[in-house]
Amino acid sequence: MQPYFVEKSQCSHHRIFPGVDIYTMHGAHVMVSLVEFEPHAVVEEHSHPHEQLGYMLEGEAEFIVGGESRVVRAGGMWRIPGGVPHKVIAGDRPVRAIDVFYPIRDDYR
Repeated sequence: MQPYFVEKSQCSHHRIFPGVDIYTMHGAHVMVSLVEFEPHAVVEEHSHPHEQLGYMLEGEAEFIVGGESRVVRAGGMWRIPGGVPHKVIAGDRPVRAIDVFYPIRDDYR
């Protein structure tokens, strides 16, 4: 692996829920992930101590964060503080999004 450029095939890959794949890379302090959802796939409600920021690349999904629901479409962004429960439900088409985590999540290395 080159030190400055990373291909998707070099990322750590996890199927975190049925129909939801995450590809991650990290630096010294922050982690970036590409998240791909099949239509109607669900990230069940959960929380983690990591701060999470994201950007929707393609598709749309319903986000339920801290009890507040919103449909996020391509170009939309979100921020989820550590410890806040959240859930995501993909729409009728595949979804691609970028998530950034701080600090690095050991479970996605």
